Amino acid sequence: MKLFSYCLRYDDGAAPNPFWELCTLAICKPAIRRAANIGDWVVGLGSAHSPIGNISSCIVYTMQVTDKMTQQEYDEFCRVHSPYKIPKWNSQKFEHRVGDCIYDYSQGTPPTLRASVHNESNREQDLGGVYVLMSRHFYYFGDKPIPLPTSLTPIIHAQQGHKSTANQPYVNEFVAWIENLGYVPNKVYGEPQLKKEFILAPDIGSHCARRDREDDGYDEEPSC
Repeated sequence: MKLFSYCLRYDDGAAPNPFWELCTLAICKPAIRRAANIGDWVVGLGSAHSPIGNISSCIVYTMQVTDKMTQQEYDEFCRVHSPYKIPKWNSQKFEHRVGDCIYDYSQGTPPTLRASVHNESNREQDLGGVYVLMSRHFYYFGDKPIPLPTSLTPIIHAQQGHKSTANQPYVNEFVAWIENLGYVPNKVYGEPQLKKEFILAPDIGSHCARRDREDDGYDEEPSC
């Protein structure tokens, strides 16, 4: 079992997407999506420059990977089992807009891109991650992040990219800690920190696409 940790600079509800009782990481973080396996844990830590202040020592979300599938398999899965993960870009409901099943394989390959938080400039990095990580055992705190105990601060990764190998001594302690905080798994305890952007920014799609493209470029750098 491995523990992947990274700084979640842009918590917008799309990556991860914690809605509909299923947490998914289908876009962004291509290196983690390729490397993480069933049973591993992924931790998104807060940013020092988040909209709610410096939360760099806090957990925004964590998920244990309970399934892993290709983008095409995910598209097929969502059509049958989780249709709300398919984005409805013109919807008034926030959770519908940030759906992360953004690649449509119904006409074969290459897939078409659904109207969503990403555009064609994100295609290479999105599909370069190959897999979608799914979790039916997760904790999402959003704008109500949870501080790490001092003994677990070594898993903080303030730089670009992510940590995994260096986290190995802390895996069991982290799991015991998060499981004993008293939170019921598979619930959304806070709002995505950037939710207001979807109400206030007229060109939010292009903005998200550009921001995530830049961040994902760093994700491909060597991890530690």
